[in-house]
Amino acid sequence: MSLSSAATASFIGEGSRVFQPWHSFDSAHAQRWIPASSPPEDSAPSTYGKDTPDLVLATWNIDAGSERAADRANEIISSIISTEPKVDIVFLQEVSREALEQILSDDRIRQSWVSSEGDDSSWGTRMFTSVTLVSKARFASHGEPGKRNHSLGPVWRIKYPSRFARDAIVCDIFLPRSNESPSASPTRPTRLVNVHLDSLPIQPSFRPQQMAIVSSIISDAGSGLVAGDFNPVLEEDASLVEDNGLVDVWKSLHPQEAGYTWGVDGKKRFPPGRLDKVAMLGLLPSSIRVLEPKILSTSNSCTPSSDDTKVRDKVPWSDHHGLLCSFAPVARREA
Repeated sequence: MSLSSAATASFIGEGSRVFQPWHSFDSAHAQRWIPASSPPEDSAPSTYGKDTPDLVLATWNIDAGSERAADRANEIISSIISTEPKVDIVFLQEVSREALEQILSDDRIRQSWVSSEGDDSSWGTRMFTSVTLVSKARFASHGEPGKRNHSLGPVWRIKYPSRFARDAIVCDIFLPRSNESPSASPTRPTRLVNVHLDSLPIQPSFRPQQMAIVSSIISDAGSGLVAGDFNPVLEEDASLVEDNGLVDVWKSLHPQEAGYTWGVDGKKRFPPGRLDKVAMLGLLPSSIRVLEPKILSTSNSCTPSSDDTKVRDKVPWSDHHGLLCSFAPVARREA
C-alpha cells in the first residue's frame, strides 16, 4: 500500500515543502511572537557526553471540537511542562484558533519555548492544525549554535494528499554524537515529524500515502521520528509503521500492553484503539507511557463563559490520551 520511492520523491519535490520560521516571543521590544531565522543546516552543535539525559517528546491530540478549548489547552500544557522527566519537544494536533491563542498567551510558553506558529495567519479556512514547540532550555538559541547540548535546524510543512487539507510539520534538530570533538564536521540532522493523519474509515484511504511520504522524509535524513495521531481505523492501517521501515515504539517497549489512547471510556463510535503513536528510525527509545487526560471543572476555568451550563459541566481535557517518549541517538547509547 506504500508509494514507491520514486513516486514519493516526485511528490515531495513538487512544491509540497512550505518552509516557515520558528517563532519566539519578544518580551523586550515587540511584545509579540516574532519570526526567528533558523540556524544554517550546517551549524555545528556542541558535543555532549554519554550521561546527557535522553530527549523527551510529548505528543497529544488536544481535541478541537469540544467546548472550553482554551481551558483544556491550558490544563494540557500545564500537565506537560510539569511532567518528569522534563519535556524537550511538544507535538500538538487539533489545535483550534482558541487553543492556539491560549497557548501563545501563556507566559510559561513565551518565556521558555520556541513555537512553529506565531499566529493563525497561514491557516486559511482550516479550523485547526498541528503545532510543534521546542524547549529553549535544551536547544541552542538562534544565532548561538553550540551554547546548548542540541541545535535547531529549519522547520517546514509537507502538503501531502489529504481529504481534510491536513499536512505534517517537519523540523530538523542536531544531536551530536559523544565520540565527536567540537571541531568535528556537523552531524546529519535528526528529523522530527508531527502528524495528524486522515480520519475515518473512508476508502480509498490516504493514510498509506501519507505514511510513505513521511517515512521517506525521515529516511532522507538517516534518523528521526514521526509522532501524533495516526488514526488507524482500517485493517490495512495496523502495519503501516512497519511496512514503511519504522519502529513502533510502543510495540517495541510494551508488546504485551494495549496502550489505548482513544475510546477508553467505551462511549465512542469505534472501539478503544491506539490511535496515537511514536515511530522511529535510527534512534533508541528508552521509555514511553500514556498521559491520561483529567476533567475540567469550574475551579480551573481561565475563560469564564456566559453559558452557566457549560461552566458547570465537567469536560475532559481531550478525547485522546497523550504519549510521553524518551529517546537518544544510537551512537550515544553505544558509547
